[in-house]
Amino acid sequence: MKSMSAIFPERESVCATGMAHLKTQRAFALPTAIFLLVVLAALGAFMLVISSVQHTTSAQDVQGTRAYQAARAGVEWGVYQIMKPENDNYNKTAGFTAPYACAGAMAGSPLAALGNTLTGFSVAVSCTNGVDTEGGDTIRIYRITSTATFGNVGTASRVDRQITVTVGTCRKASGANC
Repeated sequence: MKSMSAIFPERESVCATGMAHLKTQRAFALPTAIFLLVVLAALGAFMLVISSVQHTTSAQDVQGTRAYQAARAGVEWGVYQIMKPENDNYNKTAGFTAPYACAGAMAGSPLAALGNTLTGFSVAVSCTNGVDTEGGDTIRIYRITSTATFGNVGTASRVDRQITVTVGTCRKASGANC
């Protein structure tokens, strides 16, 4: 080798500077690799947090839809209590002076045992009514409010939905519908 370096002295200096240059590059690669690992780990952690938040939001959206359906079931039950056929017979015997069952029939917790996907929801139904007479016809207006709740107050799983409907009934003095 010494004989070669004597012939080509510039080659030995090129090899020596090349090795020094490689050592400098090798020392630079380690901090770059560590930096990239830290950045990728941070991105991975961020993705996990976003995924978790998205999953929780989706679950709350489903619970909100279930709460709406439970409140709707309460409203439908309340409308049935007012409009059911047995009420016609009750009012005929009372001379159409007694209102349909409103507050009495809806007292308490009528829909406490909802099943399937609505298990765990409690539904409270309330009713108010007013009476008006117009040309011998008795017109009653009922306002039914149904509130469905799930979970404890102050928790992330708490969901409330409330629906209010207004129903009107009209009966002639003869007992026929208006």
